[in-house]
Amino acid sequence: MPSNKPETYSAALYEGTFSVGLDKKFNRISREDKPAKGALKISLNPFLVHTPDHKMLFDCGIGEFGEDTGPEYIRKNLDDHGLTEFDITDVFASHLHYDHIGGLANKENGYWELTFPDAKIWVSKAGWEKVMAKEVWYDDEKTEFIHFIDAKADLHFLSAEDQPYPFMSVEKIGGHTEFHQVLLFNDGQHKYMQAGDVIATRSQVNRKFAAKYDFDPETSQKQRERLARLAYEEGYIILGYHDDSTPIFSLTDFDEKTGYATNPMDPDGNS
Repeated sequence: MPSNKPETYSAALYEGTFSVGLDKKFNRISREDKPAKGALKISLNPFLVHTPDHKMLFDCGIGEFGEDTGPEYIRKNLDDHGLTEFDITDVFASHLHYDHIGGLANKENGYWELTFPDAKIWVSKAGWEKVMAKEVWYDDEKTEFIHFIDAKADLHFLSAEDQPYPFMSVEKIGGHTEFHQVLLFNDGQHKYMQAGDVIATRSQVNRKFAAKYDFDPETSQKQRERLARLAYEEGYIILGYHDDSTPIFSLTDFDEKTGYATNPMDPDGNS
């Protein structure tokens, strides 16, 4: 670990920014570029939560399923924190879309290998069962990938409300996907919240919107409001997986008319 780092901290492991159209292909663009016409601009930020005894990822990126993507990006990001892929003890998945879990395995050597071979992989039990019941998960390659993970990864299944560690809890919130989870870290001093695509960016905290890409847009909005209130009242730092500029932020004030005041932090979680 870099000498100037505390023992416990969170950090964004930025993988890139992409233009994503109806074909669901992730085409790499710069942070400053606009997406293609009719496409969404989406950034990817797996999060490292570093403690003395655990080196955890909250979602782990797209892996090789985008343009110019692969495990070399997250390895480089981990190296910046003095870590390798072998140091990762746990990977928590907010949900099972491939831009959040594609980084679990790769075919750099021509065959599937686990990217984080010593990590426990924590997923929603009901969500995993639904994925495994599908004959095809997105396409043939991704189906091969998910069955490899099912067979070879150290999978641990989470209930709708679960506490796998004293400092980690999860809760099914639904919304973006049927079995979407919010990931909550609280060791008594540090509090981090990652709500996947329910609170994906800093700007979403004060927006009311129904997203066509959500499984249940109304539930997403209700949960977004509830989780923002929880973060504000209990002091959670929010980790925005798809934010392209300030993925780590806190809520510092609230006004009935203007909503929450947000305090952006640097990618290593500092004010």
